[in-house]
Amino acid sequence: MNSTLGKPSIFGYLALAFVCIVWGTTYLALRIGVAQFPPFLFSMLRFLTAGPILIILMLTIGKAKLPSKDALIHQAISGFFMVTLGISIVGWAEVYISSGMAAIICSLMPVWVILINLIINADEKPTFLILVGLAIGFSGILMIFSEHLPDFANSNYQLGILMTFVGNICWALGSVWIKKRNHSSNPFLNAGLQMLFGGLFLIPISLALDDYSKIQWTNEVIYSLVYLSLIGSVAGYACYSYAIKNLPMTLVSLYAYINPIVAILLGWFILRASLKTPLTLLFWRRGGG
Repeated sequence: MNSTLGKPSIFGYLALAFVCIVWGTTYLALRIGVAQFPPFLFSMLRFLTAGPILIILMLTIGKAKLPSKDALIHQAISGFFMVTLGISIVGWAEVYISSGMAAIICSLMPVWVILINLIINADEKPTFLILVGLAIGFSGILMIFSEHLPDFANSNYQLGILMTFVGNICWALGSVWIKKRNHSSNPFLNAGLQMLFGGLFLIPISLALDDYSKIQWTNEVIYSLVYLSLIGSVAGYACYSYAIKNLPMTLVSLYAYINPIVAILLGWFILRASLKTPLTLLFWRRGGG
């Protein structure tokens, strides 16, 4: 068992900080990609690029060894929940809702993690400060939803909201699952395997649900795909796996509250000339404000 478990290291906190910042930028990049490209195909290409890159790096430069058959099954299950049903469904939902709204809904992830942990993991109870943070964050989410009630009249918007919740819960399930089974394995290799399996599971989903006539290889699509593959996935997913292994899951899950703040600040910086307030950007839609 890893000696750092139960004794968080500075590297675990640095990995978490990286996730907090970088994953806040991925919602906008993902929205740009799926606005011009079939969403499941976009995610499939992203993870079938990022997964093998990270696996090869770890097997060569990192000198890691492939895990056992049971461990591979664990990575496949986690990849199915976190990548195939988690990130990819959120990407599909961003066809119908803004990147900011997706980030806000995904900030509920800590709530699902705590509820799941209370049911299956009695050893990892939330601290008082974590509960206070959850309460504050959840209150903010309710306020934002109250300001956008008229949008719920749109059936596509309702579907996007619902599926983002589904994807978020699946991500939380996969995170808790892999937290309980990754104690003695390489977190970076695990991340690569999860992305690879998750991308493979997306192949039949993309073939069944995507409209390939909407493929547009624009510069925006290419840039967002490269950024999400290398920075958001290879680097970000690896750091997330490392943080999960070395820090309490309830603490790691709080990254979801910071991501929307980063999304607001980043978008405001990029589009500040056409925005009145940073809050406006939070619900920026491709082609409109």
